[in-house]
Amino acid sequence: MAPGSRLRGFLVGAVVAVGLFVLVVAATIALLTNQRRPVTGPDRPPASEQPRETGKPKVPEGVEVVKERRLGERRMELTLRSDALGDLTTVRLLLPKGWSAGSDRTWPVLWLLHGGLDDYQAWSRSDVEELTEDAPVIVVMPDGGKCGSYSDWHNGGDGGPPRWATYHLEELLPLLEARYAAGGERAIAGYSMGGQGAMLYAATGRFKAAASFSGAVHTLLPGVDIAVMLGTTAGCFGTDWKRIWGDPHGDREIWREHNPYDQAAELRGVRLYVAAGDGRKRRGELFGDITEELAHKAATAFAGRLKELGIPVETHFYDGRHNMTYWNRELRRALPLLLESVGAR
Repeated sequence: MAPGSRLRGFLVGAVVAVGLFVLVVAATIALLTNQRRPVTGPDRPPASEQPRETGKPKVPEGVEVVKERRLGERRMELTLRSDALGDLTTVRLLLPKGWSAGSDRTWPVLWLLHGGLDDYQAWSRSDVEELTEDAPVIVVMPDGGKCGSYSDWHNGGDGGPPRWATYHLEELLPLLEARYAAGGERAIAGYSMGGQGAMLYAATGRFKAAASFSGAVHTLLPGVDIAVMLGTTAGCFGTDWKRIWGDPHGDREIWREHNPYDQAAELRGVRLYVAAGDGRKRRGELFGDITEELAHKAATAFAGRLKELGIPVETHFYDGRHNMTYWNRELRRALPLLLESVGAR
């Protein structure tokens, strides 16, 4: 072949190769763009039926599933090793009908937090399993420690375990999304210490609705602060109450950071439900329920603070005591609001 012909052939081949390269790059960019484009508009399915995003969340570092066991058609228990706690811990799940960890869709989530001196099994004494039987929602009931206060403990300024808030929000929450088909639409509720935790966690912006039943939602209210300190000392014998948030006088800012009343402004945009009984002595009784009396004072002060800030809140104040009979009833009242907020009703 003549030199001119060889040169022309080389140039033609080069042009074709460059053209193919450009087409491949363009096609790849278009494909990636289409994969990242969110589904919007009227064709987007409700939250309870949304498909899982292409980029599946990664299992977070610091937490490991040690054991997984089914306790029935809907109940599952996970035993986890948590770096934030420096220990093993357990969480109970109630799974919706049709649930599968490997599903190409996700489910909205309802977190239920227990109170002081209780554990992750406490909400199983309620009607939650029956109430959510037909709801397309994953119910998460984690352990929060008998005196955990849903907080990363101060420990004299040294920090370190137990870090309950870090475990729940930075380890457990993303783990459930990565391995158990939990979606990003979340609501949360709790009683007593768990009511405090529900409002503190909702103030981080991770939950669309929050409910407190007889919650410690104003921990700096006179009387409530003493109850928190004495409750830790008596309920978790041998635990120095100052390990949690320090002293309410010398470490007041730390207490304020963990006080729902002081964090109320962060709840703007969250659907809220606050309830408490009066705890008053009834005819024929020698004593009233001082714990519920204090919870009632905290709840009314907290609700008042929300209203001062122009933040809507649904309240229910009633004749009642500090026990599961009333918290179960309040769960029934609050559940429609909680499920509706995450598209599960």
